[in-house]
Amino acid sequence: MHVLGICGSPRPGGNAQLLLDAALAPLREAGWRATEFLLSEKTVLPCTGCERCIPGGVCALHDDMAQLYEAYAACDAVIIAAPVYWRTVPAQLKAVMDRTFAVQRRRPLRGKLGGALCVGRGTGGGQAITLNTIYTFYLSCGMLCVPGELNGVTAVADAPGDIANQPDRLEQAACLGRNILAYAR
Repeated sequence: MHVLGICGSPRPGGNAQLLLDAALAPLREAGWRATEFLLSEKTVLPCTGCERCIPGGVCALHDDMAQLYEAYAACDAVIIAAPVYWRTVPAQLKAVMDRTFAVQRRRPLRGKLGGALCVGRGTGGGQAITLNTIYTFYLSCGMLCVPGELNGVTAVADAPGDIANQPDRLEQAACLGRNILAYAR
């Protein structure tokens, strides 16, 4: 089995990436292959709306999104971790979601499992909106949304690395990974 972990943060090693690592740990321990796609290390241009992808399912833009198109087809589950930027997903992650339109006719994510993690400042920092955005993306792709303990995993952190000092939130991320294992069975 294969899980694709997408970290939507433009910041390397930030709180979203730490949550993603915690969610992927149970899957790796169970023998799943994990591929991480870190937007802090990739270039994904925004969709231009040219619609050249409609007839053949091939995006006209050439960047690291091509790696994700291949990973979509190869994976059994996807976990997206995102920081909250201005009460929603960061632009880099939104570009990934928009560019997925190019392969929608093939439906490479249909029936696959999807989990969501997000972290932002304050308890009303936009975490619920960010989770909703990720889950709406999954549902639009025909995916099955997997909860953490109750829903997606949300966390509050201010400075980079703060989440490392919150074992309860890291455990919630691991719970999401274990739930993906259970759903996959």
